[in-house]
This record gives sequence, C-alpha cells and structure tokens, in this order.
Amino acid sequence: MAVMHIGRGGVGWKRLALVVCVVAATMGAWGQGGAGSDDGARRDLESCRVHRVTSLPGSHGYAGDFIEAMAGDGDVVWGLTADLSEAVPAASRAMYISRSEDGGAMWTQVARVDSRYFDARIGEGLRNGFIVAPGGKYFVITTQRGAFQVFPQPSGNAMVKPIAGPVVPDTPPKVQITKKPGEPVRANVVEMTADESRLIIGYGYFDRSPLLFRYRRGADGSWIEDGQIGNLPTEMDLLTAQFDDPKNAQPRFLYLGTGDQVFLLNLRTMGWSRVDGVGPDSAIHGMTVVGGLHLAACWGVYNPVGPGMVRRVTNAKFLLHRMSDEAGSNIRAYGIEVDARRPQRLVVTAITGVYVSEDSGQSWRRLNDLPDGEYRSAHFNADGTVIVSGMPGTFLVNPFSDVCEPRLKRRGR
Repeated sequence: MAVMHIGRGGVGWKRLALVVCVVAATMGAWGQGGAGSDDGARRDLESCRVHRVTSLPGSHGYAGDFIEAMAGDGDVVWGLTADLSEAVPAASRAMYISRSEDGGAMWTQVARVDSRYFDARIGEGLRNGFIVAPGGKYFVITTQRGAFQVFPQPSGNAMVKPIAGPVVPDTPPKVQITKKPGEPVRANVVEMTADESRLIIGYGYFDRSPLLFRYRRGADGSWIEDGQIGNLPTEMDLLTAQFDDPKNAQPRFLYLGTGDQVFLLNLRTMGWSRVDGVGPDSAIHGMTVVGGLHLAACWGVYNPVGPGMVRRVTNAKFLLHRMSDEAGSNIRAYGIEVDARRPQRLVVTAITGVYVSEDSGQSWRRLNDLPDGEYRSAHFNADGTVIVSGMPGTFLVNPFSDVCEPRLKRRGR
C-alpha cells in the first residue's frame, strides 16, 4: 500500500509510559480504555500496558478495526479502514477515512466511502492505496474498482470522483475473475508529488498484466491521465511504491515493489533498473525510504547498504511461532517503518506479529504483549510511540520507552 505524507505526527504526551514485555499475551495485558477515551489511553500507558484502540468507525466486526494504511501530516495521523464484516449487510459495508490528533488514541471519521466504490468479494481491505493531500483537503484511494479522489463532507459521507483508468479487456484474463469486460481494472499502488501536481497509479491484480500511468492535476483539481509508463520490467502484481524523496516536489526516482523484485524508475530518462541485493521470488509487501531503502518482503527484511542497493537481514532471529519458539530470518513481513527522528529504531509488521529493532535492523525482538495474529501497518509518532494495526485490531505501544525498563522481560534474560 502506498502512503503519501509520511511526516511523523505528535502525540502530545511528553512521556508515554508503555512498554511491550516479551511474555505470553493475555487479555488482562491489553487496556480497554473506556470506549477508547483519552483518559483510558493515559491510564493504560502510565500502567505500562498495551492500549487497544476502540474509537474507529464501523461495526467493529472481524478486522473492522484494522487500519490498512496510515499517513502522518504534522500533528495529525490519518487512517484507512474497511468494514467488511459478514454481519454488516452488503449495501451497508463501507471504507472509512479517519483522523487522530493524539497519536492514535482517539479517531474521528472524516469520510465514508460506500460499497459502490469497492468490491468486498475479491480481497478488498488488504491492499488499498491511500494518499493524503496536505491538510486532508482530499484523499486518493485505490480499490478493486479503480482509483478515486475522495472529498470529505460535513455529513461524514464523502464526495467520490473516479479517476480514469484502464478497463478489463475482451480477451480472457490469465486467471478466472469475477469481473466482466469493460469494468475497471483493479488499481493498486499510488504516489503523489509533494506539490500535488503529479500522480502515478498502478493497475492490474489478476484481471490483467500490470500497468503504470501518469496523471497531472487539472485546473479544477481533478486528475487527468498524462500517459502510460512503458516497458515495465515485470509481469507480477504491483504491491508497493515510493518516491526516493517524498518531500521533494520533483523526485528523481520511483521505487516499485512487485511480486518478485524491486525496480527503480528514473523519472528523468524514464528508464528502469533493478535494485541490487533482493533475493529471487521476493514479494515486496512494504517499503520505506526513511534512512535509506528498507524493504518488508515475503521471505525477509532488507536494510540499505548504498544507493540502489539493499542487503537481506540474515543474522537476526525472528520468533516465527510463539508456541514452538521457531526462529529464523525467513519472516513473512508486510510492513516496515523507520522512526524519522531516531532512524536506528525500526518496526516490522508480519504474519506472525510485530517486531522492533533499536540498532538499525541488526537485531530484533517480538512484541509478545500484543494479541496473536497478523499485523500489517505501523506508524511512528513524534515521541517514539507506535501505532500498530492488523487483523486483531489497532494498538498503541511504546517498545522503546525507558520509563518501564525495570518491568521489561526479554527472552533469554
């Protein structure tokens, strides 16, 4: 999932007293916070407990509190959720955009995107692109039904404007899909320049080979197709993308993570090259360019070693399955975040939990106070606390805090 404006939002509490201890997770270890109240979060943090976030919109059914993409814009954190629970009637299912001004403790709905603009039957809610324009003036999301510009409204619903893109051709697809010829191709990766003048959107996910298009912003603020980016060096799905410098209005390169590799597009020559050091058949689920290119892949984590070069972490032992204590470097990682203010601190979200590093990714430990499950997204706040989210829900943690150090229990000590 691509996310724009990765500035790190502030929490407002000077010292959040929370640490994740490596012990068996129990319900008693997770603070409930009194309907997600700010006071409840404070009590949990001061008691060195994980704080469960309960203020996101929707039914709170299965995976309804999973923030699939987050973006920071000053002191505000934005999040995209999808309420696709079977307990919710199909016509009432929705995607929500919410904002938090206290580092993720409390969330307020700003836009509701109804079921006309996505398809919950074929994997919606896991790989939606999410872009936030400065100040939250509008958003860009990608779904199974294409790409859309979303404008928040006072009612809480949203004005949604489709962005023109390719459609399913008459020729049979590579695999059987539920779409018909003429329907929009699934949109995936999306990136926008810092001055909001240019947009890049990727398309294709089972319904046809991958495509990449450029867009320019028109006088009325809408996005106008500006041509296809040709010679894609892959036939695999497009999974993640980032500019080399998201704050630069004229970035030089675009990193593109696919179902097998990472490629680099020179935005001046429009030529492609391959990032050196990525192993074969490495689905690149997530990336960040903070402190250099870091990758979260199907078979491991990669750290930067130079321009256009990465190296897979092999010395670190991730705890893969808590019950059997299996350890190794072949972790299935979905997301990786680096603290922009303290770049030696990293968080990885994975199919087996959440892992943190305090030494630039050389060694890692698992956050075992979180409930078991698959985690996908994370966001560093200004004070070093972290929002982590996945199928079990959304939680506030502070694994790097010194406040609770006397209570910290780590495996092997």
